[in-house]
Amino acid sequence: MRAKRFEWSEPGRVADELRAWTAERIAAEDVGAIEEEVVRDGDRGVLRLTAELDATEAPPESLSVPTDAPAAALDGLDPALRESLEVAAANVRTVAEAQVDEEAHRAALPEGQTVTVREVAVDSAGVYAPGGRAAYPSSVLMCAIPARVAGVRRLALASPPRPDGSLSDAVLAAAALCGVDEVYAMGGAQAIFAMAHGTESVAPVDVVVGPGNAWVQEAKRAVYGRVGIDSYAGPSELMLVVGHDTDPEWAALDLCAQAEHGDDSPLLVAAVETAVLDAVLAAVESAAAQRPGVADARLCLVQVPDLSDAIDLANAFAPEHLELMEEDAAHLADRVTTAGCVLVGRYGATAFGDYAAGSNHVLPTGGAGRFSGPLGPGVFRRRISTVEVPADAAAKLGPHVEAIARIEGFPVHGESAMIRSRR
Repeated sequence: MRAKRFEWSEPGRVADELRAWTAERIAAEDVGAIEEEVVRDGDRGVLRLTAELDATEAPPESLSVPTDAPAAALDGLDPALRESLEVAAANVRTVAEAQVDEEAHRAALPEGQTVTVREVAVDSAGVYAPGGRAAYPSSVLMCAIPARVAGVRRLALASPPRPDGSLSDAVLAAAALCGVDEVYAMGGAQAIFAMAHGTESVAPVDVVVGPGNAWVQEAKRAVYGRVGIDSYAGPSELMLVVGHDTDPEWAALDLCAQAEHGDDSPLLVAAVETAVLDAVLAAVESAAAQRPGVADARLCLVQVPDLSDAIDLANAFAPEHLELMEEDAAHLADRVTTAGCVLVGRYGATAFGDYAAGSNHVLPTGGAGRFSGPLGPGVFRRRISTVEVPADAAAKLGPHVEAIARIEGFPVHGESAMIRSRR
């Protein structure tokens, strides 16, 4: 594992240095070329890209997966794995249901008008479940269950096929557990563009969500405005705040676990004492040496003056996952304002949040935690305002509308209000 120590200075400056060393940059024009091909060639373009990048041995002839494949995969799934997926699904569903507000909120204003704000679900959503190194049924659960809880009518899933052109049975089984309507064997940026623009086989959706590599996230950024998205969710990140009571081996395993996502996943450890950082680094090097799949990850080590500075650094860096492994973790958690998910205490491994605790693992990365949060039902719901203006309210509000409209250079707005105000 590649480790680098960073000198302490102002938290925002250190956070910028960490990002500069760890971030993978994808040029917008590179992603734009993929979008152009998908829009121009539809299914043919997506299939060509699939053959080039994913299904290299036996490219599929169709993007659509047979509708009976998810149910068949669920029926044939190993019973122990099915039970684990069902436990995870139940916990994710419980947390999602707690976030849905079905009530309409009505405000009665002093002039006599009323404004009612209610939430309704988007009609359709596209879920992206990554592939590549492995299959991720957990990502299907994390995306599809909140969409269903939100009330989405049509739910489509895209996931990269394996080299032989097939999708993982675990991914298909998860799709069946969540009631996904359509499954497509396509991955990468091209899958995002296909769901956003539509092709001959793929009807466009209203919202696209899901984790993925830098290419996938750049594609989501490109289609935002045409469709809604959850957030900039990948590559994965982990920051640990450790102390003298932290078990270095536990910390090392947490870091190596996150490194399994790929060498573009930033890892960060902050501690007050040099000896603590040294112990964690030694444990990481030992653990990584026995786990070749994590050897190329980048590990950032920062010695901070005190724990308060560690939290300031976390708030500046806005990590996807933040583990507070200090003895005062619960107290420190109240000061965190930007992390996607905060795991409190020595038993709070990120792995629990990634799979079965009930929290969502689709989280903002790349600093996006400053303005967005975990995927939840709210991503799939939109607010609608209903305004009722009776005659007496129109009479009172009209002059105010006219005054503001005229100063903004829109006199007809004022006329539109005043003609009602005078009657």
